[in-house]
Amino acid sequence: MGRLVPAVARALDVLELFLDGDGTYSTPEIVRRLQLPRTTVHELVTTLAARSYLVPVPEQPGRYRLGVRPYQLGSRYAEQLDLAAEGGQVARAVAGTCDETVHIAVLDGTDVIYIAKVDSTHAVRMVSAAGRRLPAHCTSVGKMLLASLPEQELAARIPDGAELVAMTPNSVTDPAALRAALAEVRRRGIALESRESNPDVSCVAAPVRDRSGRVVAALSISVPMIRWSEARRAELEELAVKGAAELSARLGHRGAA
Repeated sequence: MGRLVPAVARALDVLELFLDGDGTYSTPEIVRRLQLPRTTVHELVTTLAARSYLVPVPEQPGRYRLGVRPYQLGSRYAEQLDLAAEGGQVARAVAGTCDETVHIAVLDGTDVIYIAKVDSTHAVRMVSAAGRRLPAHCTSVGKMLLASLPEQELAARIPDGAELVAMTPNSVTDPAALRAALAEVRRRGIALESRESNPDVSCVAAPVRDRSGRVVAALSISVPMIRWSEARRAELEELAVKGAAELSARLGHRGAA
């Protein structure tokens, strides 16, 4: 690894400061927050403003906010993101921690499509594949994604009289019961599937958000019942939340998933 350039590091410290608070700072405030010499901060701010990384706040003399340049860089980064590729990397890390099958899925109508999957190394594991489509109401990822929809959109996709297919005897087939289950998902911020898509597997799932905060995918961990327990469930729920938060951060989201 090469040597870090102190001047560049300080300039980045100044820019990253604007991610906090109300996003506006004066030079004296930057001096206090970063504990840098006033002259150094003045030169950094002047340079960043000259390159459109910072701009003066109208009607607030001496205060600055982020300029258009960081937005342009962020937009270019977002354009290059590949949810499946980023999800695959995070899924591998999560699977490496728990040695269970990890999926990333998106919602398509009333189905989920798995866009990334990493297998457990155990002999007994879930049989599935990236690209597979399943009824959303039968899966933990699907429940997570359905729960994220506005009420009107959810009602349009799954109206009161909808016939919900059963994949196992444990599948929820009543729209009213499904809505009650989704309300619990919203309350907890985590979704659980207990042998609803596969009679021998249970899953937990957490939401993945983009930079706007919108839920765009879900990350799940699937476990054969022979390795399932309440203690294991709690452990995997925490891991799923952490994994989903990591993928959300890669997509530009700031805050808890």
